[in-house]
Amino acid sequence: MTSELNRGLEKAEAKQPTLFDRTFRDSEGNIVIAQMPNLPILVGTTALFLHFVLPGGTLQATLGLVGFGALFTWAWQELFDGVNYFRRSLGLLGLVGLIALGLNLNGV
Repeated sequence: MTSELNRGLEKAEAKQPTLFDRTFRDSEGNIVIAQMPNLPILVGTTALFLHFVLPGGTLQATLGLVGFGALFTWAWQELFDGVNYFRRSLGLLGLVGLIALGLNLNGV
């Protein structure tokens, strides 16, 4: 009887994810550090690239706002819906970086 309890306890302990698992693995057990870019990051990087390439004006300012908004959306999604702790911390760093960059560019 006690050996059955010990086996059950060993199985329960084996199922608990480690800190490494929570940090780098998704719900299926795959290690996820990078993944295919989603729509907000594609739109954000394209808009910011065009923002820096095009001459100054209304279009450049609009592209800067669209790029900032899209990257902010990506960071927000990663922070709250990331598949693991690494992706969530990447979203947090992105969000803090975007806010700091926005404050720096506005002279606050």
